[in-house]
Amino acid sequence: MNLQHSISLAVLTCVAGIACAAEQPVIGLITKTETNPFFVKMKEGAQLRATALGAKLLTAAGKSDGDNAGQVTAIENMVSAGAKTILITPSDAKAIIPAIKKARDKGVMVIALDSPTAPQTATDGLFATDNYQAGILIGQYAKASFAGKPVKIAMLDLFPGHPVGITRHNGFLSGFGASGISAATTDLLKTADVVCMADTYGDQGKGQTAMENCLQKNPEINLVYTINEPAAAGAYKALKAAGKEKTVMIVSVDGGCAGVRDVKAGVIAATSQQYPMRMADLAVEAGVTYAKTGKKVAGYTDTGVTLISDKVVAGVESKDTAFGLGACWGK
Repeated sequence: MNLQHSISLAVLTCVAGIACAAEQPVIGLITKTETNPFFVKMKEGAQLRATALGAKLLTAAGKSDGDNAGQVTAIENMVSAGAKTILITPSDAKAIIPAIKKARDKGVMVIALDSPTAPQTATDGLFATDNYQAGILIGQYAKASFAGKPVKIAMLDLFPGHPVGITRHNGFLSGFGASGISAATTDLLKTADVVCMADTYGDQGKGQTAMENCLQKNPEINLVYTINEPAAAGAYKALKAAGKEKTVMIVSVDGGCAGVRDVKAGVIAATSQQYPMRMADLAVEAGVTYAKTGKKVAGYTDTGVTLISDKVVAGVESKDTAFGLGACWGK
């Protein structure tokens, strides 16, 4: 069901007067895509919470990651349909801001989920993983695992300019011991240990190609940071094809079920698990509160992150894959 159809049904329900009192909160959820398991789980969580609180949930998504125009149209349609709160995972942290401003100017509360806008203050609030901390956790894990042995690092990133990609990347370097980095650093940094950096767009196929290119440039790579678990799976395929899968460590971020299974299988050494249902749950509740009381959220709400690994290293707190599989998302 597309957005227009969903909105039409909502309006028809109100006209029919069936459990659609004027005060029923209407909340919109706009994700980057409808196919990524992370966003599928976020949508599931939002629907469960909206139903429990008696709210109407409208949903829409871009055609693909990076589809700003699709998200702009979705905002406009949801405002027209009466949404008083819009939850959005911005595909483009800057280009989406004019559409968000128009909605806020009409009294709509806008909350970013998972990814911030740039600047973050363009929305009323942000409910997300502390992506810098997610990077720090896997950086600390890798540092402790190598115990001072020489490393040559490949960093498989998201795409240029995306704040989540930047903060995870820099968090990893900070956790690995680099100095002079903070969560506010806005550029992708590079240390002397990093011998290759490449964009993957969070895609398995592009992750594989990026790893192949990095290996061609430096066959001595022995540590791989990946922006997410699909990119990690692609990197592993490239390493396996080169006969290096047992000698190169991969660390990642996400905590999806497939990714946690890859940790259990030894494909990924450790991953930082995030919680999309918690983001949606808290944000829908905030939307209902706003509709009933006029109280808006403000600032950043940390929705948590946990390091998952079956190989404990001294000095780094982690949970095993049994815990991770109990809290994961996707198939």
